[in-house]
Amino acid sequence: MAPTRDRYDAVAIVLHWAMALGIFALIGVGLVMKHADLPKMRVFQLYQWHKSIGVLILLLAIVRLAWRLASPPPPLPEAMPALQRTAAHAGHGLLYFFMLALPLSGWALVSASPLNIPTVLFGLVPWPHISWLADLPNKAPVAAALSAVHDYGAYALIVVLVVHIGAALRHAAKGDIPLSRMSLLGGGKEKAK
Repeated sequence: MAPTRDRYDAVAIVLHWAMALGIFALIGVGLVMKHADLPKMRVFQLYQWHKSIGVLILLLAIVRLAWRLASPPPPLPEAMPALQRTAAHAGHGLLYFFMLALPLSGWALVSASPLNIPTVLFGLVPWPHISWLADLPNKAPVAAALSAVHDYGAYALIVVLVVHIGAALRHAAKGDIPLSRMSLLGGGKEKAK
């Protein structure tokens, strides 16, 4: 009998929590820069931080997806009802979609912006615009459409995150899927299949 894991491996766990911190930072910074009444220079600084973290999330999401394909996650409990299994897989699919789509839409938005403000990641590394968007003759309508996609996508991600966190807490409270599957502190074990 081949052993199966009941928790994610260390690489998947570190990527999960690094991305979780980055995504929560993006949400916080995004909400502040869009809705707080701040001096323009402070808003500019927040946009640069938001773009820097967004690019980092995009790169980590690519690594995370590649790692997930190379090292599949532990299976869900066999006793879990089929509908819950389907919902769990759909939820993870949505999370991966947003982890890729939101940074890409943000990059596209910055590239199509009539302001043509460069992106310098963490104040150190210049990040290029997407050339075909940067070269558009009439950027304003494209930028407006991309802004709506990015903004509404961010709100949709917040909903998916609330459901994801709620489901994880519900399963942990029921005892059928422990939080230790994704804990940085360890605690998993191999079991015979």
